[in-house]
Amino acid sequence: MIFFRRNLTNASQVSALCDALQRESEIPLFLAIDQEGGMVVRLEEGVTVMPGAMAQGAAADPELTREAARWSGAELRDIGINMNFAPCLDVNNNPKNPVIGVRSYGENPEHVSLLGTAAIQGYREGGVIAVTKHFPGHGDTASDSHHELPSVPHAADRLDEVELVPFRATIEQGVDAIMTAHVMFPAFEPSGIPATLSRRILTGLLRRQLGFQGVIVTDCLEMNAISETIGVARGSVEAVKAGADLILVSHRLDRQIAALEAVMEAVMAGEIPESRIDEAARRIWNLKMQKGLFQISHPVTDKNRAEEVLRKLCEAAVTVVKGEEKLPLSRGGKTLVVWTEPRAGTEVVEVIAQEWTLGAALTRLGFDIEEIRIGIEPTPQEAEAVISLAEGCTRILFASYDAAFSSGQTALIQKLSEFPSHDFVLAAMRTPYDLVVAPAVAIYICCYENKPAMVTALAGVLAGEYKSTAKQPVTIGSYKG
Repeated sequence: MIFFRRNLTNASQVSALCDALQRESEIPLFLAIDQEGGMVVRLEEGVTVMPGAMAQGAAADPELTREAARWSGAELRDIGINMNFAPCLDVNNNPKNPVIGVRSYGENPEHVSLLGTAAIQGYREGGVIAVTKHFPGHGDTASDSHHELPSVPHAADRLDEVELVPFRATIEQGVDAIMTAHVMFPAFEPSGIPATLSRRILTGLLRRQLGFQGVIVTDCLEMNAISETIGVARGSVEAVKAGADLILVSHRLDRQIAALEAVMEAVMAGEIPESRIDEAARRIWNLKMQKGLFQISHPVTDKNRAEEVLRKLCEAAVTVVKGEEKLPLSRGGKTLVVWTEPRAGTEVVEVIAQEWTLGAALTRLGFDIEEIRIGIEPTPQEAEAVISLAEGCTRILFASYDAAFSSGQTALIQKLSEFPSHDFVLAAMRTPYDLVVAPAVAIYICCYENKPAMVTALAGVLAGEYKSTAKQPVTIGSYKG
């Protein structure tokens, strides 16, 4: 079973749900979730939401990454979740990537390997099965496999030197499960089919060449890269033939039934050998045995330590790319905070309104704040209101959200940054690449997420509570990672 935000409210409800599901099954179930941290989480109430991968990449502390995974994993296992679809081992070296971005530890394969292996160790200590993703790598795409079928056109030697490096490192460490990517890799599979459906990639490359013996899990086959091409039912058959052990069909019951029936018919017809099913079932059974799913688990959790790790990671992650010499900001005068937030209907990975904004955090630190909240694609009325408020302030703090993908944010940032009598700070609250829309801004800071703990850490840097020590995990324009 895989849990999504639409089915969850708080930790107590999820715990009861997990218990009820396990009681219904004679064999212990994998109860899984995408709790990556940062901007991609399914459950927030009653658990500690750790920073996402790129924030941890900026903090560059493997021990803190291990602890974050350990305590997050222990909290999940405590409520009954035993599998987490994390960490992402994608090397995000494409600034235009619309789906990975801050879900990656960064653009350096060795850095991704270092932190990825630390996270896997932490989840193992916390009692949760880590599922790394998205093999062979979704970091260098400019399209989203939720919507279309991307391609990574590089030669095999380049893929070996970049995309495969983190997966090779975690396989050597003994990672239990790996999730596939709905992405084409012509160097590995010249027929034009995605990795999820490719026997050359799943069995030839992952199993034989890299030596992975754990469970192969597909990404959800209802993503358009599969559902709008080969289709979910036929895709399930091809994924099993390719070497996948667990097939995810995460949304529609009719597609789940069709997928199951298609695989059964393919086995009965001899298209899928029974030995392939036996092999997959054996891996799944063995993993459940190894991870103690047949016994009642009582993981040791420490909420205070989890909160301390969260705070330390956020404080270590805030990255001052430009203008460190201009910090801290003066508390004199009125400061306008423009807080950009996802709204319902906006096409982002997670739409989570945050009540603890930058304006609130700075007010607590003694700043005279005027704050306005706008959408990711601000309306003309919102833009006019921002300009009007700016005229009465002495400094502007613009908390952007994927501004490089928003023409409205871009125009507003450029206009505000040109006010001659104002200090202007651009703080990127998701993708770190927002500097490209206004490269001349004097102060540019990356936070990688708009979660409350990160907002508090950002306010601390702006106010001089402490200095940023973060290491830039990606190249941003002319600023090298």
